[in-house]
Amino acid sequence: MTPSLRPRPEDGHKGTFGHALLVAGSRGMAGASILSAKSCLRAGVGKLTIHIPCANNDILQMSLPEAVLHHDISPRIWTSAPNDKSPAAYDAICIGPGIGTDPLTAVALHALLEEVRGLSVPMVLDADALNILAQHPQWAGLLPPETILTPHPLELRRLQQGGVRTDNVVLVGKGHPTVVYASGRPIYTCPYGGSGMATAGSGDVLTGIILGLLAQGYPADEAAALGVCLHALSGDLATQDLGEHSVIASDLVEYLPKAFLTLQHKIINNE
Repeated sequence: MTPSLRPRPEDGHKGTFGHALLVAGSRGMAGASILSAKSCLRAGVGKLTIHIPCANNDILQMSLPEAVLHHDISPRIWTSAPNDKSPAAYDAICIGPGIGTDPLTAVALHALLEEVRGLSVPMVLDADALNILAQHPQWAGLLPPETILTPHPLELRRLQQGGVRTDNVVLVGKGHPTVVYASGRPIYTCPYGGSGMATAGSGDVLTGIILGLLAQGYPADEAAALGVCLHALSGDLATQDLGEHSVIASDLVEYLPKAFLTLQHKIINNE
């Protein structure tokens, strides 16, 4: 699979480009939600709602004036469903960055998976959502078809040890190189990226990019492959300017617009 960009209609509006829901963050982990949210917005989503614990309100409100915030009943962790709207009202949902693995958070994850069962809402599970799933492998049966899982090597090992089957999902195996699998088979191996991206929060940025693409209507396998490509190009561009020692995750977000332009140039010139 070769990642490609869809043209944006000139008469498009925010409704054209999708409404995403991001469930992310806990007390002390607001950064994960900020990184994922910023990259989702930079990836072109029309509207983003973030479900957060109340303790993270001020920093999110100041960091992300473009996003809509929905507050959990808990001040510190995710415990309640984002019940301002039905899950069907969103064009894509992501769960996981920085949410922690508190038992009440696990209950909330299970409740949301039950709620989306039978709905055709594209989903991404990342980070602690994967760690919770590894502890409750039977919940994998609740995942909508072609849900995207984005584990790093340790998270993937936990899923495998927990007996979570991944043959009916789109799996993003993060590493160097990052490989995207669909139906258990590799469909895209990313030729970009390097050690400059080996920094905390880099995965949160990738997750946000994929969420933004899913909400815009890209199929799961295309969203995963394109997201991986753009993420790695951002890393390469940041490394060129800043050096491999000094890149941090927020730099990847800042270089994402240039990554889009670079990919457009490669597509146009068949590179």
